[in-house]
Amino acid sequence: YYYYTIDRTTIVIAHRLTTIQNADYIYVLDKGGVIEEGTHEILLAKEGGIYQTMVKMQQSEKTIDTQDGLMNMAKVVAEDEEQILERIRLLSESEATDINQRASISTRKQFVFVRLLKMNSPEWMFIFIGCLVCLLGGLRGPLYSILFAKIINEFNDCKYNDIRYRVLITSGLLIVIGAVFMILRFFQFVTFGIAGAKLVSRIRSKAFACFLRQEVAYFDRPENSSGAICNQLSSNAAAIEDMAGTRLGVICESLSMSAFGFLLGLFYNWQLTMIIAIPFFIMLIAVVIDIRLSSWLKTQADLIYSQASTLAVEVITNMRTVKQLSMENEVLQQYSNMIDQILIVFWRPEALFAMVYGLYWTMSPLTLGLLYWRALILVEKNELDMSDVVMISAFGMFALEALKIVGMLGKRIGASFAAAHAFFDLFDRIPTIDNGSNKGQELTNFSGETEFNQVKFMYPTRPAVLVLNKLQLSIKSGQRIALVGASGCGKSTIVQLLERFYDVTNGQLTLDGVDIRQLNLQWLRSRLGVVSQEPVLFDLTIAENITYGLENIPTDEIILAATKANIHQFIQQLPQGYDTKVGVKGSFLSGGEKQRIAIARVLIRRPKILLLDEATSAMDP
Repeated sequence: YYYYTIDRTTIVIAHRLTTIQNADYIYVLDKGGVIEEGTHEILLAKEGGIYQTMVKMQQSEKTIDTQDGLMNMAKVVAEDEEQILERIRLLSESEATDINQRASISTRKQFVFVRLLKMNSPEWMFIFIGCLVCLLGGLRGPLYSILFAKIINEFNDCKYNDIRYRVLITSGLLIVIGAVFMILRFFQFVTFGIAGAKLVSRIRSKAFACFLRQEVAYFDRPENSSGAICNQLSSNAAAIEDMAGTRLGVICESLSMSAFGFLLGLFYNWQLTMIIAIPFFIMLIAVVIDIRLSSWLKTQADLIYSQASTLAVEVITNMRTVKQLSMENEVLQQYSNMIDQILIVFWRPEALFAMVYGLYWTMSPLTLGLLYWRALILVEKNELDMSDVVMISAFGMFALEALKIVGMLGKRIGASFAAAHAFFDLFDRIPTIDNGSNKGQELTNFSGETEFNQVKFMYPTRPAVLVLNKLQLSIKSGQRIALVGASGCGKSTIVQLLERFYDVTNGQLTLDGVDIRQLNLQWLRSRLGVVSQEPVLFDLTIAENITYGLENIPTDEIILAATKANIHQFIQQLPQGYDTKVGVKGSFLSGGEKQRIAIARVLIRRPKILLLDEATSAMDP
């Protein structure tokens, strides 16, 4: 790989020491710190040194017990009281930051519906028309009630000669009203449907953009696994439409119908109207409880479904391994056990839902019974006409049925609120390392000089483990530096800090004397070339993988990069050459072939700093 490193600052991570013998300088790491440094010859000549021991271990064909080998390579140094206190302080600060951020977000949850409307503001004309149509649609119940009472009264009071004429007129009015409301319902569904679809599309795009902005540590958390993210982008986004699409139109029309009906009822007889109002508001309270409980259940279910989705994605991705080990029944049992947790969470709330739904269906006959009893008293006192009784009872049925429809949608509305909360939590989250930020310096005449100055680092998901402890490294421009050490000593962590996937916990990391946190993130990463032990390729052609992220790259440059990576001859032998698809994660290629394509991808970018993390581990010698 030394051919690739000409005129570049190169940092190589390796377990096989033969691959780094020609490095300009070598640092030997253990427990997050440098324990030896020098050239290969100097370190090899150091009697009793760790590097010399490691070389002898790899040259020997004897098997050395792992634990004894680690004890011979380094002394176990106990952490002093100051280090322990520092870990506790850093952990407390991290927790306090998360708590404050969650508290700030919780205050904004109260306005989730208003925020959804703001996101839907580009479709304000559709929403306005839809609301106007719903307002007019709310007149359907009162008008039907009036005409229904009128036609009953006509059958009772009119003489035979008058019945035909008056009933035909009233019937004609009912037909006209039905046709008008059919047209209104059409516009209601079209306008709210368009607005809802646009909102869901906008939320999905914004959510994906927000995911891309988050720092790497965000995806280290179990609740942000690939399965959970896919679930949020698919089902959660679709759930939003229940609160902003066609169902919103149904809810608006139902509430409008109830409001107009109450006004009509109060105009004719307030006593009968109050008999309807009492169960109406009892049902309204039940609907609110239903929505809140459904929202909570949706949140709990999402946690379980995200775990199950993560397991499913992991199993499908590693299906060959699962089948080779005959683990189909075991993973099926794991998945089933996760899904069964839904029953444990849901059975008590579902019992409450059953009571609420029973209330919905029994409230109408109970209300009508009370209404007719009170109406009988009023009719006997000549304070009310029969036609008014029929009209108010019809209105009562319309009002209660309209609220029943809203109640039946309670679960969907609650799920929509929970989904909206999850999305707004994501939208409001401020990344510790903003991948979409354009802020920061862009150095001119960047040389690649790197320095780790007393760097301490702990992974956010493992705050009790000190990975790097007062690391001191100085790398000059153009040097080839090797990092060696046992697994878990922090070699790959150093590469990730240089990529700024994470920020140092304490100390300072500088490039050309400038703190890495002050540099423009996109500019920084464009100056780095990384080849890892397990390079990730996309389900694209070989040429597209080599030029991934670049535009208008001539074919000659692609071939030159592949030639330098010693993969050109292999590609030429393929039937489709550089247009050959590599499969998901490069599944159609061997490990060595994937690494060579990854090297070609790095070389075509001409990076100033080259980071090789076991870059040749899968290649043939």
